[in-house]
Amino acid sequence: MLRTSVTTALLAGAVTTALATLASAAPLTQAEADAAMAAKKEKCYGVALKGQNDCAAGPGTTCQGTSMKDFQGNAWKFVQGGTCASLELPGGRHGSLMPLDRDI
Repeated sequence: MLRTSVTTALLAGAVTTALATLASAAPLTQAEADAAMAAKKEKCYGVALKGQNDCAAGPGTTCQGTSMKDFQGNAWKFVQGGTCASLELPGGRHGSLMPLDRDI
C-alpha cells in the first residue's frame, strides 16, 4: 500500500512538472504581444538569456522560454522602444532589430 502511494505521488509530480514546462514554452498570446507593443516595446534579437526569450528561438524550439544559449541571435525579447541597438552585451556586442546569425 505504501509503495503504491509513493509511486502515485511521484507520477503526479512528474506530470505536474511536464505540464508546467509546456505552459512556459507556449507562444505569446496576441493579447500579450499587443500589450507590449502598446507599451512602446520592440522586439530585440540577441539580448535574451538562455530560456528567457519572449519568442522566435529558431529551428528546433517552439517559442517563449526556449532559447538554448545566452544572447542567441535568432531569439528576441521585448525591450523599451528605441533601446535595442544601444544595449551593450558581453564581448562588445549589441542587440538587433533583425535576427542575427551569432550564438545559434
